[in-house]
Amino acid sequence: MAPAGFTLLELIVVLGLVGVLLALAAPSLRGFFASRQTADAAAQMLALTQLAGSRAAAQGSVYRLNIDPQTGTYWLTVQDAGTFADLGTEFGRRFRLPEGTTVRAWSPSGETTMEYIEFHPSGRTEEAVIELQGRQGEIFRVVCDSAAEAFRVVSPPEAQGS
Repeated sequence: MAPAGFTLLELIVVLGLVGVLLALAAPSLRGFFASRQTADAAAQMLALTQLAGSRAAAQGSVYRLNIDPQTGTYWLTVQDAGTFADLGTEFGRRFRLPEGTTVRAWSPSGETTMEYIEFHPSGRTEEAVIELQGRQGEIFRVVCDSAAEAFRVVSPPEAQGS
């Protein structure tokens, strides 16, 4: 009796089928990874709001999360002698949004466009909505509904086509 196993031809056929299935799935995986990049950018922006709030309280200084929709960048600054200066650390560098992602920020009370959000030593912050829209149309919002609340990430169902 011959030993059990696969022939070389059988292995090549299976690998060919796996390759075809991966080729068919690649376009949908590309969309998945693009939407993950937007979600990751929203999570990173949320982390910066938490850092700014805690540093403002710990150091007794006003911090700002600056947002530039034209360049797709955002960064933290701290008030120093009446002006806002770079932090001089990794957290103060300019973070870039993923390619094709847009950002806009506004005040929920008046739909006023915002270029920055301030975090005060008292623990209070400005009410704001920061919206990131990815190239696939996915939308994530980093939201603070009141000056005493923390920011959180929401993904509006109406924006996701649900």
